[in-house]
Amino acid sequence: LSTSHLQLKTFSCVYRFLLVSVAIFSIYSVHLLLKTADEAGALVYESLGYKAFRIPGKLAASCSITMQNIGAMSSYLYIIKYEFPIVIQSFTGANDGEWYVNGDYLVILVSVIVIQNEWKSMLTSLGYLGYTSGLSLLFMVFFLIVVIIKKFQIPCPLPLPDTGNETMFSSTPDNATTDDDTCKPKYFVFNSQTAYAIPILTFAFVCHPTILPMYDELKDPSRRKMQNVANVSFLAMFIMYLLAALFGYLTFNSKIYNKIYKQHITLFHYTRLMIQSVTKTMKSSSEQIRTSVGHLLFPRKDFSWIRHAIITLTLLTGTNILVILVPSIRDIFGFIGASAAAMLIFILPSALYIKLVKKESLISVHKIMAMMFLILGFVVMFGCMTLIIYDWIMNAMKDKGH
Repeated sequence: LSTSHLQLKTFSCVYRFLLVSVAIFSIYSVHLLLKTADEAGALVYESLGYKAFRIPGKLAASCSITMQNIGAMSSYLYIIKYEFPIVIQSFTGANDGEWYVNGDYLVILVSVIVIQNEWKSMLTSLGYLGYTSGLSLLFMVFFLIVVIIKKFQIPCPLPLPDTGNETMFSSTPDNATTDDDTCKPKYFVFNSQTAYAIPILTFAFVCHPTILPMYDELKDPSRRKMQNVANVSFLAMFIMYLLAALFGYLTFNSKIYNKIYKQHITLFHYTRLMIQSVTKTMKSSSEQIRTSVGHLLFPRKDFSWIRHAIITLTLLTGTNILVILVPSIRDIFGFIGASAAAMLIFILPSALYIKLVKKESLISVHKIMAMMFLILGFVVMFGCMTLIIYDWIMNAMKDKGH
């Protein structure tokens, strides 16, 4: 129910407007990226950055891709950290004090035993992304159907014990009440967490690092064909996010609980399936990071298993430390969404287009639109980052006050 939780923390109507806007912006940025790639004759993000701005451009592209995929890997490991212990407890009946239901230990074990043992089987082709993406989409469709059905089955208000009010967003709502107001949708809500809406949505729509490699591997590749693939993908994502947020929010309204599934067996079984798919999907993000680091640090080196293993080990170690030390996935989504995701959706595609597409003048309609898109990207980045840092400072001051 994370999308529902996000809708709760912003204007209900504005959330939908932001969702539509980010989806449209993502499609437009893919258009800019594909057109730039055709004009420049390069199908690697880092190569486009180097052609446009030399080393700074290559560094910006590589760092943005790395940060974005670290955020994606962190989200997968957060699922392991918070949901896997509950699944284990359901089978074993273990107490919370047992080491094998400690989320931090499970994050490390899953990384080492499952993911680390499978990195050798990574394919050189991106065809495997079709299976992982299809699996993720299938689970999302299943979850969406369950959420829509539960909307008409779960009563509101729903009394919950205090122990069930935990949330991955470290935002604990008030105790459930029987007040009728809690079951009325609130269309105008504003609080400090509203600042995370745009970065989280931006983060959710980033798939740009894989656009060019997929474009390169299409049979009879054409810009129109790849654009159509991207359009269909973004449309599917948009529908899923919109309906999941809408029905999840309308089910509980102001009493959104991200762990409500513990009282509902269907949602609980979905969580088990989701954990199984995480270990498959996470490999695609780690491979993108390894490829990006290789392009940045070893552009002229042949493939090396030793270097491959060192990068993988360093990546998993750093990501595990991040997941263990940072208590809230919201902070990671917010920071990376306002920085790396804004770079990949807004700033880099427009800047590369302006720099590398020579046949259009700077005063042409397409270049002017790209410039406006670039400016919007900087506004999103610095505006959201300012609000997020302000929220961190205010929360730190409140903690000290207590």
